[in-house]
Amino acid sequence: MHEIVTAALVREGRVLLVHRSPNRRAYPDVWDLPGGHIETGETELAALTREMHEELGVQIATGSAIHLCRLDAGRGEETVRFSAWLVGEWEGTPTNVAPDEHDEIRWFRPEEMPPLAHELLGPAVVEAMRVPRA
Repeated sequence: MHEIVTAALVREGRVLLVHRSPNRRAYPDVWDLPGGHIETGETELAALTREMHEELGVQIATGSAIHLCRLDAGRGEETVRFSAWLVGEWEGTPTNVAPDEHDEIRWFRPEEMPPLAHELLGPAVVEAMRVPRA
């Protein structure tokens, strides 16, 4: 099983999405949450921290990360487990530092969000953005 961790970076009522390059083997030319594979021995939060730095050049505040959902896609050895997190605090300005993976990054309000590569993640993100956080 492949394990993937993704983050919904949320600020001022908007979420940051990445547009997957049309050259990607898996899920080309679609909007998605930034993230990637969990490496052997990594926790989800460690992988999330690494991936957000590698893809967006930011250092997330792991204490601000709230788990949104976990879902499985595929079958057998091709099963992929996605774990999505809501992140409200980070240092740095998100920038596309992985242009080979994404050809664009953009902020979206919930009502503007395009369909995501994994359609079940979109409603989870929108609902989480509606719930006030302490």
